[in-house]
Amino acid sequence: MAIKLKIAKARSGGKNRLLSRDPIVRIALLAFLSASLVVVGFFAYWYVKYDRIIEQRFRGPAFATAAKIFAAPPVVRVGSKLPVSEIAAELRHAGYSEKEGESLLGSYRLHGGSIEVLPGPESYHSPEAATITVADGAVSAINSRSAGELAAYELEPQMLASLFDAEQRSKRQLVKYDDIPKVMVEAVTAIEDRRFFQHGGVNFMRVVEAAWIDLTHQRHQQGGSTITMQLSRAFFLSPEKTFKRKLIEMLIAVELEQKFSKQQIFEFYANRVDLGQRGSFTISGFAEGSRSYFNKDLKDITLPEAALLAGLIQAPSYLSPYRHPERALDRRNTVIESMVETGAITRAQADKAKATPLKLAPPNVEASDAPYFVDMVRDTVVGKLNEREVNEQEYRIYTTLDPGLQRAAAQAVETGIKLVDDQVTKMRTHKTKVGKNKFETTVAPGPQAQVALVAMDPHTGEIKALVGGRNYGASQLNHALAKRPTGSIFKPFVYAAAMNTALDGSTTVITPTSLVADQPSTFSYGDQIYEPRNYKEEYHGDVTVRYALALSLNNATVKLAEEVGYDKVADLARSAGIASVKATPAMALGAYDATPVDMTAAYTSFANGGVRLSPIFVNSVRSSKGDVIVNFGTEKKQVLDPRIAFVMTNMLEGVMNFGTAYGVRSRGFAAPAAGKTGSSHDGWFAGYTSNLLCIVWVGYDDYSDIRLSGAQTAAPIWAEFMKKAVTLPQYSDVKPFTQPEGVIDVQLDKITNRLATPSCPDDYTIAFVAGTEPRDTCDQSGGVQGFFSRMFGGNSEKALPPASADGNQQPPTGVQAEEEAKKKKSFFGKIIGVFKGDSSSQKNDKNEPAPSKSSDSGTPPQ
Repeated sequence: MAIKLKIAKARSGGKNRLLSRDPIVRIALLAFLSASLVVVGFFAYWYVKYDRIIEQRFRGPAFATAAKIFAAPPVVRVGSKLPVSEIAAELRHAGYSEKEGESLLGSYRLHGGSIEVLPGPESYHSPEAATITVADGAVSAINSRSAGELAAYELEPQMLASLFDAEQRSKRQLVKYDDIPKVMVEAVTAIEDRRFFQHGGVNFMRVVEAAWIDLTHQRHQQGGSTITMQLSRAFFLSPEKTFKRKLIEMLIAVELEQKFSKQQIFEFYANRVDLGQRGSFTISGFAEGSRSYFNKDLKDITLPEAALLAGLIQAPSYLSPYRHPERALDRRNTVIESMVETGAITRAQADKAKATPLKLAPPNVEASDAPYFVDMVRDTVVGKLNEREVNEQEYRIYTTLDPGLQRAAAQAVETGIKLVDDQVTKMRTHKTKVGKNKFETTVAPGPQAQVALVAMDPHTGEIKALVGGRNYGASQLNHALAKRPTGSIFKPFVYAAAMNTALDGSTTVITPTSLVADQPSTFSYGDQIYEPRNYKEEYHGDVTVRYALALSLNNATVKLAEEVGYDKVADLARSAGIASVKATPAMALGAYDATPVDMTAAYTSFANGGVRLSPIFVNSVRSSKGDVIVNFGTEKKQVLDPRIAFVMTNMLEGVMNFGTAYGVRSRGFAAPAAGKTGSSHDGWFAGYTSNLLCIVWVGYDDYSDIRLSGAQTAAPIWAEFMKKAVTLPQYSDVKPFTQPEGVIDVQLDKITNRLATPSCPDDYTIAFVAGTEPRDTCDQSGGVQGFFSRMFGGNSEKALPPASADGNQQPPTGVQAEEEAKKKKSFFGKIIGVFKGDSSSQKNDKNEPAPSKSSDSGTPPQ
């Protein structure tokens, strides 16, 4: 036995010695140890690296602090047509709650026909509560606790966006885990990570299962990421799909699970997850998703709505409920079935939820989010303050934007630009004969029309709505700030300079009924020759100034500018803010550039009693505690005498009521308004009421001629916008323009443009600076000349009829005046043709003619 034991020991020892001396074994052991050290080192390196990154990332708030951009606060006035429910909806949308203490912004209480508004510590207001009483659909009283009865009260402004850097553009509402409904948590975990509350960050069984499915199907079909791993990827990693990134993703997930509770991790995820696009903004988080897709707070979400949001996580664009409702519905129902499998809901609840149709909020037109306006706000604030400080201190930026009016602008542009596209397509469509009774239709390629709309309060300079293009995602060029030839919306400044002769001591006073020659003319300026042309080479002879503006007659306008003095016109235009103007004949037809925002500000000279207001986009920047950091205000400049401004407004009302802009009336906008069409390479329309000024531009980015007039492109968008605007309470009270002292209304005979008398009952009303009105009456005798004048129709310069007293427009025409004059011709007048102003070629002025090129490099005659 002993020998056997020794022999066994010797043999065993010998074997070990042989193994230890075997070079292959030693190399293998060394390789194993080296590999182990490398793996451990690799793991330790990345563990330490990402431990530091995680610490740094979450040292402060999980989401970077940012300044918030707010719209203008809605104003409720006594008499406003606002039901209590609408006031409550405004407050909810701004962040107020129905229960006191739930929101730091504030709360409200409903008491039958009244609503009590209770601002919180983070409110825009000082904490001043008020009770708004509504009777018969209108606000009957507003009472403040300290100030008593009020005429108006500001509600909480809505947040538009967070200030962002050039590469970040998202909308996010942060929520705490306790504020996330249970149904939302259950829907997400059922479809994305059923063992979320059990695993340590990585579900290894699921990873292996996903890898096996991917391997057997030879393509990526299954994801093995847990919610924590998805969060790791979103916060720290690129989207590339590599084995190394997957390992790091798992490592970070494990570290996150060690540092944070499950509730904290889910909260991060709920605020970070991508749920699609809203215009040019990314929808980030479930709270913003609930607002975007259902227009409701997350706490009010239902089972099918929670399932839809949870389903979108997989592929937000592919499953978009607006673009692909069938896909979204199928995915939602898959989530609901998953919730049955996890026991979160019963079969009965699932069947009821699956039977519920998709109930989505109306899709947000991109422009309703005002992306171009937000860019302008950012540039304005960053130009005054340090951007880093603004964001880190979470400043609040209060702007001038009216969300309701912005929605109206977005909808009008969306509708109107489609009409422009249709007209452009029609012009580019050609039918070619390719055989007997066979034709081929082709559409010539070309640029896509762009658009800008700027709406301003003409008495404050505040920009209330702005659309800078048809699609921000496709082009961030803000056309509201792009310089373009102004075309005929510049012409009112020529006529305003002419009206100024009533006050500036000129030897010749020009009034709305003064005559100006509309005929082929050559104008010299320095060593240059300028030869404008009217549409279709139609000329009208001697016409009144009022008529020339109403029909936008090119030759008459340049002639008037020559009589007044090009320098005076240019000085007036530059004073109104049109800086590029030069004193040349081409200036009169709008040959020089200005932006839509520039022209909007310039038109306040007419709409605001002669005072030009600079445009403003921001009212104030405040700290997070409400302290004012900086206030912004408009600059005022007296450009015109109030009397001249009103006379011009009266003439521009004529353009709207019976001139080139009559199409606005035919589209159903009947409120008192003044405006002017314009065409250059582009289409323009500038118009205003007593409380709102709006300019619309349509054209091509490459400066090619759109070959459509402002009446065909911009005016329909303006009309659509204004029709929507006057339905809003704050813009519904459109009044006739206020007439200042020193202006008188005069009734003139349509045939003679002299003072009307009972013997000349066919008259119209026109405004004059007091002392410049006509003195002669329509039946005033002038000897033989007066006799024949009455017999043959007299000195009948073309005069246009005004609107009827009830606000309905009479058939538009200078033609009408001529037809009446023709009826009064005597036999001798018909024979000898001495009836002045008879023009068989006079066009119907209901519609502005399509533009054609004139000698000033494309400024089309109107």
